[in-house]
Amino acid sequence: MLATTSGAAYVVRRSVHDVANIRKTKKALTTAFKVQLQGLGFSLVEILSTCPTNWGIPAVDALKFIEQKMVPYYPLGDYKIAPAITAAKI
Repeated sequence: MLATTSGAAYVVRRSVHDVANIRKTKKALTTAFKVQLQGLGFSLVEILSTCPTNWGIPAVDALKFIEQKMVPYYPLGDYKIAPAITAAKI
């Protein structure tokens, strides 16, 4: 919903359930800060992660829960990337 607002420049959803997605999340956060610093609009990076207690289950099971249950319900992806961001090659 925020991706449809006129002030949004960078709106993405990432996850931290495995190494590849952790790297994508780090890159998304860096991009979001750069967008903010350049004044291109507001940024939002939503991150799917476990709670600090891993929901009372083993950590590996909590990560599997994110992958198997949360990601299908909350799809990962780029919801809005303003043309100015791709033009600036941020």
